[in-house]
Amino acid sequence: MGQRVLLVEDDADIAELVRVNLLEAGIHTQHFDQGRDALSAALSGEFDLVLLDLMLPDISGLDICRQVRQARPAQAILMLTAKDAEMDRVLGLELGADDYMTKPFSVRELQARVRAQLRKAALIQQRKHNDSDDAQLTLGRLCIDQLQHIASLGSLHLDLTATEFELLHYLARHPNQVFSRSQLLESVWGYHHSGYEHTVNSHINRLRNKVEQNPNHPKVIETVWGVGYKLNPQGVL
Repeated sequence: MGQRVLLVEDDADIAELVRVNLLEAGIHTQHFDQGRDALSAALSGEFDLVLLDLMLPDISGLDICRQVRQARPAQAILMLTAKDAEMDRVLGLELGADDYMTKPFSVRELQARVRAQLRKAALIQQRKHNDSDDAQLTLGRLCIDQLQHIASLGSLHLDLTATEFELLHYLARHPNQVFSRSQLLESVWGYHHSGYEHTVNSHINRLRNKVEQNPNHPKVIETVWGVGYKLNPQGVL
């Protein structure tokens, strides 16, 4: 079976535009224009990606995002938001969306961003079936197991989404190396587009809430002002 995308969009013209252009890229969609029906499908079906509009007629896309993330931590979720809906984008990312796109968007960017999410989902599944000497990473008290897709810090199990896991693993593979937001977008999310700093910032904040004793004064994932972020190995000793 090919990769499956759940498209949640109540605007018929936008939904058809997305469907046709993803099909052109060889990606098939199942479309819902009602949030409750889409939520039921997302919770009961197996989708590689949920492409989620936040403005829906019955229930909020934010509610769908929250419930899907709680039930399926590894589910890839890409939000579609209005250009001026910055607060919704921030809330969606804080609720666990992997990424967002603002309307109107270019067809090529849509295809590239969806492909990036699908590649990441496929890579996660591939790791689960391929044994590797590099499957486990240990850095002080931080342990990351790619095969089981779990991470822990000492005795604390880290309840991470798929993207949070990938971000932590990438930083841990390069301790003390500073990465800009654009470098992290390219390496973890698989694309390079300006204007999407919220994606990185929100995931860093979510990670800090899970790995830091005091997220307001991080010792593990540090900010290097004017440059970006790094993982401090001293913080996990």
